[in-house]
Amino acid sequence: MKVRNFYYLIAGVLAMLFAITHAWNGQFAVLPTLDIRAMSMDTRTVFTYVWHIITAENLVFGIAFIFMSFQSERSKIRFAAWMIAAILIVRLIVILGVTALLEVSALTDTIIDSIAIVIYVALIILGTTMNKK
Repeated sequence: MKVRNFYYLIAGVLAMLFAITHAWNGQFAVLPTLDIRAMSMDTRTVFTYVWHIITAENLVFGIAFIFMSFQSERSKIRFAAWMIAAILIVRLIVILGVTALLEVSALTDTIIDSIAIVIYVALIILGTTMNKK
């Protein structure tokens, strides 16, 4: 098998790494810091599965982009790439919007995530612009 789109391959590997770091950060940094006594089991359950939905999405996106990086027919996979890019852009808008609404000063805490998403989307867009050689 020959890699036909290195941008997609890099995006796929990054997405897999994002999935691992997101799961790790959730399980060992974010979720344990929640005040368990102050929230119901239903709320904790929802918060936990919503956190891991993002982890699962990153994993699926990673697998998809790695698979897409080997495809020779670019026109057939371009739509999927644009849809994933759109999901990521909406994800960034939600992160920034919710953070700004709840605590504007916390926007600086989103810089690393924002940069990662922008780089990820840029790689996807670069991958969609590649022409068949």
